[in-house]
Amino acid sequence: MPRASRLARASDIRRCLTYGRRRRLEHLDMIWIDNSTGQPRVGLIVPKFQSSAVARNRLRRRLREIWRRDIQEHHRTGDLVIRARREAYQAGFDELRSQLLAWRNAMPVSG
Repeated sequence: MPRASRLARASDIRRCLTYGRRRRLEHLDMIWIDNSTGQPRVGLIVPKFQSSAVARNRLRRRLREIWRRDIQEHHRTGDLVIRARREAYQAGFDELRSQLLAWRNAMPVSG
């Protein structure tokens, strides 16, 4: 994922977590806020939850791929932080994808 489409700085992630709008899904917490960069950016938070590095990296790769394929082009110009919940480790790719697509379709379209 190119650096321009990531929330690379901790201060950007903190700003989104502090001032952003939230939506809790079955396996994920979605936090989003408008930005001034002119392009959508994403940050992933995948806590350990006593899971192995392999499981964390697999979950991170799944979320990145869903962002790249399905959400990025529809997210307009905002920052999005996706925080995995404990239940996300047991969810499959299709289940995570369907939740994120449902969230994306329920989002109000902003200018």
